Amino acid sequence: MVGYDPKADDRNISNLEVAVAGSVSGLVTRVLISPLDVIKIRFQLQIERLSRSDPNAKYHGILQAGRQILQEEGPTAFWKGHIPAQLLSIGYGAVQFLSFEVLTELVHRASVRDARDFSVHFLCGGLSACVATLAVHPVDVLRTRFAAQGEPRVYKTLRDAVVTMYRSEGPLVFYKGLNPTLIAIFPYAGFQFSIYSSLKRAYEWALPAEGKKNGNFKNLLCGSGAGVISKTLTYPLDLFKKRLQVGGFEQARASFGQVRSYKGLLDCAGQVLREEGAQGCFKGLSPSLLKAALSTGLVFFWYELFCNLFHSMRKADS
Repeated sequence: MVGYDPKADDRNISNLEVAVAGSVSGLVTRVLISPLDVIKIRFQLQIERLSRSDPNAKYHGILQAGRQILQEEGPTAFWKGHIPAQLLSIGYGAVQFLSFEVLTELVHRASVRDARDFSVHFLCGGLSACVATLAVHPVDVLRTRFAAQGEPRVYKTLRDAVVTMYRSEGPLVFYKGLNPTLIAIFPYAGFQFSIYSSLKRAYEWALPAEGKKNGNFKNLLCGSGAGVISKTLTYPLDLFKKRLQVGGFEQARASFGQVRSYKGLLDCAGQVLREEGAQGCFKGLSPSLLKAALSTGLVFFWYELFCNLFHSMRKADS
């Protein structure tokens, strides 16, 4: 079980092992879902409608976008910004899962509520994600810039990007889009953890025998369901975040179509609604849901797998 469970207190693993399990789960998952992430970001940043009927639309579908990126930029384009993305996943996974385990245990020790309650997992999941976001947001901005740029590239290397961005836009550039990120990540992660735990309990109630035998499949399935539901509920804020993160970077996006400048979260939301309609807030939702299902399912799958592995190793040594 993800989070502190007083009934399973024999699963005694250290905070370091929790952090390692979170990091490895993020690393493996990031390698697998990077192509979908690149397509999702391209969709989110496109001003034109994602439709075949719009002659100015560069991208209008997942398969079409994948083929076009492959033809124009080569297969490595699907892993653009992969180094900062991996730093993001490793750091975020470690901080988030460690914070979540510590927070749920604190709730139990304080005897405020049952640490397994939906509300406790929602609150602790949201807070742990905010802590992780503050720790790794600069890397998220770098990842978005790399994934968003076309050819020729504006930034050649990670070091070049950091130096150029700092000199041309100042230190605050690394925290662009932080407000919508924090606003979005709290409910998104909160729903992820609470829905994941709820789906696992529902699975074990509906299929008690299967729940014990096929633990890995259960974790993957419930994680995927939690990812899809959470992403759908909070998606517009993720789109606003991406638009804000590429502010000041418009010249690198000219080849993709129209560009816009935004003064902040409310201005971004207002412009999107006026120019692109309510559906504009959900651009890139299809690859995002596919990515959310895969990434959340795999993250929880790998995390629980490594936690159980560490626990087995401790039992074997004792």
